[in-house]
Amino acid sequence: MTPRHALPYPLYRAALAATLAAGALFPALLLALFPAVARADAKAGEAKASTCMVCHGPQGKSTDASYPVLAGQTSRYIYLELRDFKEGRRSDPSMTPVAAQLSRDDMQDLADYFSSQTPFQAAYKGDTSRVKAGSARSAEILCTMCHLGGFTGQNEIPRVAGQHYAYIVKQLEDFRARRRTNDAGNMTSVARNLSDDDIKNLASYIANLN
Repeated sequence: MTPRHALPYPLYRAALAATLAAGALFPALLLALFPAVARADAKAGEAKASTCMVCHGPQGKSTDASYPVLAGQTSRYIYLELRDFKEGRRSDPSMTPVAAQLSRDDMQDLADYFSSQTPFQAAYKGDTSRVKAGSARSAEILCTMCHLGGFTGQNEIPRVAGQHYAYIVKQLEDFRARRRTNDAGNMTSVARNLSDDDIKNLASYIANLN
């Protein structure tokens, strides 16, 4: 399935990785090359989201750490992840069969709906020493270069502020072990150098962000 940008998917991901690696110094060029997913229909997305809410909670405000919070997530990130599940670039026993049934319009409507919801912070209170260590490690590896200050995300880069601690840990571990690779190499490159303590510290810090 071809996205609404002009570049073929592999070239698009490679170009995005190169641009982000350069520090996203040219926002105007970014907007030209990688326009956001066209506005879909949030109302239609709400109707389609009833199945999603079984796991992700009302309005995408998950209270189960097995499932990520979707409320306030970037629209383009949700769309691309759904498409990756559908096309096999990302795999999950729960999400893969659900995404297989979605059309392009379904994915855009769902992305539009969940992104329009008020951001939600999962209930978690991290150990102060781990939060402090996670903040320091985040600065060392320049997490906010892509995720922005406060880890609020942008376009293809997800919002992870206030996400479930356990979910953050799992994703970082999956990137490190290359069980998840649908990231154009950005997160796998970062995660391969993280220790178990680094991952726990980063997760503690990010999960505590409002």
